[in-house]
Order: sequence, then C-alpha cells, then structure tokens
Amino acid sequence: MKFKQCTIDIRLSEMKDAQQMMDLDAIVWQDYNAPEPLNWTSREDFLRHCQPGLQLVAVKEEEICGYVGFRYPTVLQSNRHVYEINIAVHPRYQHEGIGTQLIEAVKEWAASEGKTKLSLRVLSTNPNALNFYEKLGFVREGRLINEFYVNGNYVDDILMGFYL
Repeated sequence: MKFKQCTIDIRLSEMKDAQQMMDLDAIVWQDYNAPEPLNWTSREDFLRHCQPGLQLVAVKEEEICGYVGFRYPTVLQSNRHVYEINIAVHPRYQHEGIGTQLIEAVKEWAASEGKTKLSLRVLSTNPNALNFYEKLGFVREGRLINEFYVNGNYVDDILMGFYL
C-alpha cells in the first residue's frame, strides 16, 4: 500500500484543542479498537483526563487530524522513565503518514524529557495497529489473555514497548 505524505504541523496540545480532540475520540475509539467506545461526558471531563500539554497534536489547516497522548503509566517514582502512549488519527487522514509522524515526534519528545521507554496497549483484534507499531520498532512484551469482553468475545490485550 502506498502512503501519500501529508504536510502537517505537530505541537503540544492547548486548551483550545479540547473540543476537536473530544470529537476525534468519538470517531476513532470504537469497540473494534478499544475495550469500549470513548465518549466524554463534558469538556470538563475530557480536560480532567487529558490535560493540555500531554498530547502532541497533528494540525492541518487549523484542523486537528490526529494526536498522540503520553503519560506516566503509574504514580510510582520508579516508573518515571516510561511514557505510556495512545494515538488517534481521523479516518479521513489515515494512510497519509500522520500516525508515523506523530510516533516519531513522541519518540523525540520523550527522549528530550529524559524518558527511556514508550509503552502502549493494543487489542489483539486490531492487527493493523499491531503491524503499524511493529513497523515503527515497537516490540510485543506481553499479552493479557481474555483481558476484555467485547461484542460477545474475549479479547487479549497486547503490551508493546519501544526503547529510546
């Protein structure tokens, strides 16, 4: 498959991005790629969980077409060398290289912040995402068997990591 390259700006998220990111979450996170669809109850709810500056957003002509979020996986000081990430790209902009650009940007950002590892979780029923992450150097580190029950089926949760 060929990818057309999309010219975008990548920057840290800001308060003004909240509504576009909420809208993107409602479109992207469905039961085939997440344990359950993600629908925020309010802007305040979104901002409580997704504070500005904890995502890199891909912007094309004032529209957020994707983001990669990063956070500490736990509250433990001994885990502060790791960022757990999640990524979403609007379906209209998929296969344009935006996801790759976002992952490369978060690798660079995390390294500049002194992090040594990125981790993520992906459902076993999402082979396209698994292939995407592996193409970008992530390795499978673990598998939580039957971790979720989605659409009448048990689904494994795949743990992946990238060492900076």
